[in-house]
Amino acid sequence: MDAIAAKQKISASFLRKGVIVAILSGMSYGLFTAFMFYVAMAKGVWPGLYEKAGSTVILLCLLSALAAAINDSISAVWCITIAAIKGKAGDFFRSIPTKPGRMMILAALCGGPIASTAYVLALNYAGSLAAPISALCPAIGAILARFIFKQALTPRMLLGIVICFISAVMIGGISFQADASPTMLLGVLIALIAAFGWGLEGCVAGYGTSMIDYEIGITIRQFTSGLSNFIILIPLFGMLTDGGLGLTFDYIGKAITDTEAMPWFIVSGFFAVFAFSLWYKGNSMCGAALGMACNGAFSFWTPLFCWLIPGIFLGKFGAPIPTIGWFAAVLMAFGILVIARNPLDLFRKQAVVSLQKQGA
Repeated sequence: MDAIAAKQKISASFLRKGVIVAILSGMSYGLFTAFMFYVAMAKGVWPGLYEKAGSTVILLCLLSALAAAINDSISAVWCITIAAIKGKAGDFFRSIPTKPGRMMILAALCGGPIASTAYVLALNYAGSLAAPISALCPAIGAILARFIFKQALTPRMLLGIVICFISAVMIGGISFQADASPTMLLGVLIALIAAFGWGLEGCVAGYGTSMIDYEIGITIRQFTSGLSNFIILIPLFGMLTDGGLGLTFDYIGKAITDTEAMPWFIVSGFFAVFAFSLWYKGNSMCGAALGMACNGAFSFWTPLFCWLIPGIFLGKFGAPIPTIGWFAAVLMAFGILVIARNPLDLFRKQAVVSLQKQGA
């Protein structure tokens, strides 16, 4: 009995650590968003580039893709540096041609170029309200898994999905308020593209990371996302502008040589490493369902950090959102929890642990 109790204690401790890791991943997501969009992209050449772009959609798409490419590429450098320090750099190169490595590349193509660019573009139009909408990715992932992998949708999961979409409707309703930005609704709709891309990525990446180290998986993911943005999406948007590829290379040159903004992109890229890698690690420690729910709390953390970091700590323009926006963000996180598991199970486990302690 002592051995069983000891095993249960170790398992409970491992689960708690997994929950903490998954929560930290959601916090890191909020931090990388705040440092990228509200700090880095507010410095150096970026305000001037956006001023020239005006309301031209293609130019805004180009700038969004450029910001996502820089952030993910710097994040990839952080990833390979951390892997090298831990002696795992060789595993990165060996994993790429394998089946799980190819699955991670596919996952990155689903969630990297399109979803990341859509997320940054949505931030341009809707501010930090884009984050709770993009947090629909677990709900969308559950729906996609039903059709792609034939995974069952239980009544509880359907309830969670309904809660998430009610939250999204509440956030969308903010865009109809009299004092809302005229482009806010467009930003909310674009954020749905990011949610779809990340939901699809979650379905695919779950397979890849089940067979390779999560740190190697995130390294493959970030390298693929950054490079595909630079060599596919940015040139494509550039060719659609009047300036063509010449304008594209001009923007890239100005952005990567900007000594004022790039240090902040280095910070955002650092937090982006943990936004994804701790999500993968948390899933492996406490289960994909609970890990997804804890990570999905970035629907709350992102607006919070987008308000705190630029608005409070740096004394610049923050990203305040209406009270209903905060409520919807918290409700979204709860909906994600319901999708992942029965919330009552958390209290039942606590009750069991309490009884075990009393018995001891």
